[in-house]
Amino acid sequence: MKIGVVFPQTEFVSDPIAIRDYAQTVEALGFSHILAYDHVLGANPERPGGWQGPYTYLHPFQEPLTLFSYMAGVTQCIQFTTGIIILPQRQTALFAKQAATLDVLCGGRLRIGIGLGWNPVEYVALNENFHNRGRRIEEQVVVLQRLWTEPLVTFHGRWHTILDAGLNPLPLQRPIPLWFGGRAEPVLRRAARLGDGWMPTYRAAADALPSLEKLRTYVEQAGRSWEHFGVEARFAYGDGDASVWATLISDWQAAGATHISFNTMGHGFKTPAQHLAAAQLLADAMGLKN
Repeated sequence: MKIGVVFPQTEFVSDPIAIRDYAQTVEALGFSHILAYDHVLGANPERPGGWQGPYTYLHPFQEPLTLFSYMAGVTQCIQFTTGIIILPQRQTALFAKQAATLDVLCGGRLRIGIGLGWNPVEYVALNENFHNRGRRIEEQVVVLQRLWTEPLVTFHGRWHTILDAGLNPLPLQRPIPLWFGGRAEPVLRRAARLGDGWMPTYRAAADALPSLEKLRTYVEQAGRSWEHFGVEARFAYGDGDASVWATLISDWQAAGATHISFNTMGHGFKTPAQHLAAAQLLADAMGLKN
């Protein structure tokens, strides 16, 4: 199983040198990938009607594809994944172009997690419909996969029209892998039909087992191979107990996870060095450099 890290962007300085050092250090420690979250805008909790979301305008979020473009230029082999890009609030063809460019520049080290998001404030600001996002994402995936694999595309859909046009350059990966985030029943069915993997939000592998069993059934019903379908879990730093980490990783691996990411946010770290020290502890405990 591949072990990566969640970039701690809500607790990280917006300093290019610190970001460079983070990317290079976790690569040197032996982690397989860096995962980044996505939010375009943060709401003001004092806005009319209040605000109940976990993030506000005070939480920094680097735009993932731009962040990874920078990290790609200062690393050699570590991979990059989004966890997740809120796809329906973005223009599909423009996102296809941006991701294809990044895939070329990073040498095919890109994997894209996608999802619906939960924040209507962002959808309004980006002039997209929050209420039909589940239906639109399916058409978006079809459009992305075609744009990433065909030099010219003609497409007439409910929300997209492309008239004999295409991307240049195409990405190195054709198509770029798309993994679905979330755990609702429609997400499992979409992932099985359209995706390359699933990013569950369960904290423990045991809690995810019923959904994993459903997902495997749906993948096979779609005529696809479960052996080539990925599952990426996440786990938190917690109390810093390496034995707990080892158990969590082992449990997820036994449940069928192919990837897992280590999240150091939310545990009182104040500096980039503290986040990297936590990553060092995990790398040493798991023997990642060996």
